[in-house]
Amino acid sequence: MLNVPGKRAAAATAAAAVTIGLATAAALGAPATAATPAKASPDPAPRPAGLAWVSCPAKDPVEKGHLKGLQCASLRVPLDYRRPRGRQITLALTRAPHTTSRSKGAVLLNRGGPGAHGRDLPGVFTAGLPKKVAAAYDWIGYDPRGVGASKPALVCDKGYQYPGRPRADSVPANGAEERAWTGRAKSYADDCAKKYRAILPYMGTADWARDMDAIRQALRQHKINFFGYSYGSYLGAVYATMFPGRVRRMVLDSVVRPSGVWYDDNLDQNVAFEKRIRAYFAWIARHEDVYKLGRTGEEVAASYARVRAAVKAAPIGGRVGASELDDLFLADGYGDYSWASHASALSAYAVRHETAPLGKAWQPPGWLDQNNYAVYNAVQCRDAAWPRDWSRWHADSERLYREGYRFETWSNTWYNAPCAFWGVPGGPQPTVRGASTLPPLLLVQATEDAATPYPGALETHRRFPTSRLVVQAGGGNHGVSLSGDKCVDAAMVAYLASGKVPADKPGPDVECPAGPAPEPTPAKSTGRDGGPAAPR
Repeated sequence: MLNVPGKRAAAATAAAAVTIGLATAAALGAPATAATPAKASPDPAPRPAGLAWVSCPAKDPVEKGHLKGLQCASLRVPLDYRRPRGRQITLALTRAPHTTSRSKGAVLLNRGGPGAHGRDLPGVFTAGLPKKVAAAYDWIGYDPRGVGASKPALVCDKGYQYPGRPRADSVPANGAEERAWTGRAKSYADDCAKKYRAILPYMGTADWARDMDAIRQALRQHKINFFGYSYGSYLGAVYATMFPGRVRRMVLDSVVRPSGVWYDDNLDQNVAFEKRIRAYFAWIARHEDVYKLGRTGEEVAASYARVRAAVKAAPIGGRVGASELDDLFLADGYGDYSWASHASALSAYAVRHETAPLGKAWQPPGWLDQNNYAVYNAVQCRDAAWPRDWSRWHADSERLYREGYRFETWSNTWYNAPCAFWGVPGGPQPTVRGASTLPPLLLVQATEDAATPYPGALETHRRFPTSRLVVQAGGGNHGVSLSGDKCVDAAMVAYLASGKVPADKPGPDVECPAGPAPEPTPAKSTGRDGGPAAPR
């Protein structure tokens, strides 16, 4: 649910662009041919050539200046691993090489999505980790198939995410509005099928796992290390299932529930995001003296609803309507990093009739966002069988909305709706289960995470008997490692440094208390009025 980014939000230092997709979960233990190694070909695949590393360009067209100091390379891999000498695609990679006398191996990095770019990540990790640990590894970033600088890079109907004007309200008022949304979702899916019909059958997580193993071979590594956030946790779990003998160390942060891939996981999100946004509104209420939006969470929710109605009637700058406002505040469900700034912008609109802060805070999706979204759909729509009868989607969305899970439900429905009309069938769902011979894996999870709710980490912990689970108790941010929690980072750093894992206990193996809530930031008057404000 990456992305995010992911769902239009960046949640943590290295967990940007995350989100969960939708699909009916297959029964545990059901055959999953999509996740089994490709059958031998009469024309066997050649061993991947070694990688030719060169200094990354100063002005990379995708990453701009974020690759400074890194090395770049590319790798050709089969589009279809059953036909290894058939059509090839290109993966774009980066490296921060080890600086010690001897390397502990390569760490492949993935920030989630699916569809999030990743070539900047070696710089993020080497800057964020203790120097001794950072220096001991080769840190490998890459844009997965279809993403960023990899070729081909997928982008479908750009008007679905932002048609150049505010989108219709994500909460349909009647059947006609719902049919208009489903029509747009079908048009998006049709455009993807028209542009990439030959690519879409080979975009599932099992194909990504095979790409990981091709990268391992090209790096000349007998075993690979891996660090994955959000969807990256699922990718790592699938890889460990498919290639258990090739795993050395693996950190899975903000863990996807494998049995919910992907439709049920999205329904879980609708519930979890409602809980998280209520926690945010309660935080705003505790600082009523600063924001003046209400003394209780319910009063703050009412203030938000009034602003939402106002921008629906008169979009800010002709760009920010009700759906865009929801997009902006969805980031506050992923992490509390923007709580203060977004509360200030909401207060400026509701209290002082100033629209400029909200108008500035929301930005339309750029090329990378559009690319992220296309790949997000391509992977998750392919991974598992999705409901094709819209009545199922309608009934689930109506039920959750009626039960009070209102903030995320309908916008999440439309974010994933293209999978109801996708041009290739989904499934079979990859098998996810760890062998007892696997080396220890480290799982990291916040208990109040809305994007990948806590039960996903517990389920994955059960499925991988050699895993250890580090829990941030009471934490609600998506992407915990490298976000400033000394307790969590100590366990993670010890694992990377020496392979040391916590003692095995029932339930979580380590519990770290969440840090304090952010401090409020007083809203500053801009003296600018961009339109009518919400009535008090």
